[in-house]
Amino acid sequence: MAKEWVLNIATNRWGLNKKNKVGPVAQWIREASPKSVDEWEQAYLKRLAQWLQERKIPLSPEAYLHSLGERLYVKISEVLRQEVEGVTLEDCVAYIRTLVIHRTFEGYRRELQTVYEQLRAHLQVEIEPAPDEVDRTYHVDFWIPVGARRIGIQIKPITYMQQSDVHRWLSWMEQAHKGFERKFGGRVFVVFSRKEGRRHVIANPEVIKALREELQRLQQESGHASSPSRPD
Repeated sequence: MAKEWVLNIATNRWGLNKKNKVGPVAQWIREASPKSVDEWEQAYLKRLAQWLQERKIPLSPEAYLHSLGERLYVKISEVLRQEVEGVTLEDCVAYIRTLVIHRTFEGYRRELQTVYEQLRAHLQVEIEPAPDEVDRTYHVDFWIPVGARRIGIQIKPITYMQQSDVHRWLSWMEQAHKGFERKFGGRVFVVFSRKEGRRHVIANPEVIKALREELQRLQQESGHASSPSRPD
């Protein structure tokens, strides 16, 4: 297993499994629709031979695959080995700390920023970062000013709802958010985010409608004429 892990890491790092190295294998296997490994091997080698000829690579399919294996061996035995030998205890300790502290925090801030921008686009109002004291006391990441009152927004990953003690968290948050509503006059809304490809999106889009309704309520009560825009 450890050997396969090293082989996989090196193959991916140097792109030896990419289309420009082994051909469009995902496309080829669908075209061939093989019923067995042997059938797929024959179909692949046949297509690879044509692919090599088109690229004027003067090797048979078997010789070409062997050359890729030799290249992988050189990368592992020379480049990777030299890099591994250069890793110190201090490097490992620093990496773990960076991973759990700095990179985790950077990812968290990116997630907040992405969801924040989506909320602004939907609601067409200014959304401000909540002051530190409000954040700590009421667990609110952002707020929307409406006259003298505020609507709170908390952003959480959807995985929060998968925790074994989620009922405790919900009860705790509810108490904090009720305190916010008493002090600032507006409700707090929890916006869940989930990963979609490389970006984060709002996982509970129904919260947009609830936020819009709360905005309209507070605007009417405070005499504001403007109202949040609705999507086309």
